[in-house]
Amino acid sequence: MPYVVTDNCIRCKYTDCVEVCPVDCFYEGDNMLVIHPDECIDCGVCEPECPAEAIKPDTEPGLEKWLKLNAEYAEKWPNITVRKEPLPEAAEFDGVANKLEAHFSPEPGTGD
Repeated sequence: MPYVVTDNCIRCKYTDCVEVCPVDCFYEGDNMLVIHPDECIDCGVCEPECPAEAIKPDTEPGLEKWLKLNAEYAEKWPNITVRKEPLPEAAEFDGVANKLEAHFSPEPGTGD
């Protein structure tokens, strides 16, 4: 029962969550983070650290596509373990609907 990063992370990419993760299971894309579901120990410490409330337990209804997306991109993107500044447009994009379809980038981030 891992946690997953959902669409509100897109174009925000707050990284407060990566500093508290005891197993370093976050991976960085160009404009969002994902959690590797096989590495997540379901401790939940990351969820309250996300200012955009983009981290959810995968037991919540409707998160199947997010579990799949997190698993896919955690295999492609670099690991991130250190907090960075959020994207410049984070405040503007926090809460915007349909970000997956309109703004998701499959490109990797820079990692640590």
